[in-house]
Amino acid sequence: MTGKRTISKGLTPLLIVSIVLALAFAAAGRAAPAADRPEVGVDEHLGATLPLEVRFKDEEGRTVTLGRLIDKPTILTLNYYRCAGICTPLLNGLVDALNELKLEPAKDFQVVTVSFDERDIPEMAKKKRQNYLRQLQRPFPPAAWRFLTGQAPEIKVLTDAVGFQFKPYGAEFIHAGVIFIISPHGLLTRYMYGTSFPPVDLQTALDEAVREQTRPSVIKSLAFCYTYDSAGRRYIVSVTRLVGAFSVLMVLLTVFLAVFWDRKKT
Repeated sequence: MTGKRTISKGLTPLLIVSIVLALAFAAAGRAAPAADRPEVGVDEHLGATLPLEVRFKDEEGRTVTLGRLIDKPTILTLNYYRCAGICTPLLNGLVDALNELKLEPAKDFQVVTVSFDERDIPEMAKKKRQNYLRQLQRPFPPAAWRFLTGQAPEIKVLTDAVGFQFKPYGAEFIHAGVIFIISPHGLLTRYMYGTSFPPVDLQTALDEAVREQTRPSVIKSLAFCYTYDSAGRRYIVSVTRLVGAFSVLMVLLTVFLAVFWDRKKT
């Protein structure tokens, strides 16, 4: 009995401190103004089928449907063409991956970028397409990367289908950095987060899309530790969230050790 009480007594201060820290940081998070917690993110809909009948405008102003364009493994990106934030790093990161990808564009895969800002027009899409095609350091047929624009109702249908949540911020938007992997039949098979996409991972995702094989996004949980800096127009690490998450982890670990040692001594 003496040993058991000693162990429990030794763990109690750490447990109390951990709980206090966790509650303190949780309270700090709740106290933050709603404006500091933009309603952005991704609600994954793995295995869902895209609304292939939705109509957009291509770079020449012609009406096209997603069903007409998506006939092979497709990398779908949702950006807007005046973006001063994460869109450019994301698309640049995608270009870097495409330059290293061993698959053949227009044959083995394609890219479709859709603007979620209804103010964007085909002329802007055409210019954006030209800029990114010039950055590619390998043969890349223009037909293998399409840039589309659309109206709010059609945009909402698509963003809702993939679970992409964004929020206006003045003349711009706050949104997550993510690309979507789509099968030749329009099935959503993978989410890939961030602004850097390892070519090996991207190729694996495209190979899986051929087989319509879905895979959960483990890295998504890391987004919890980031917030959007509207002044700097970038995502930054949130120290409060990191420490809060660490405190919660310490609570769980301490409770586990207490239970483990108590059981060991009985």
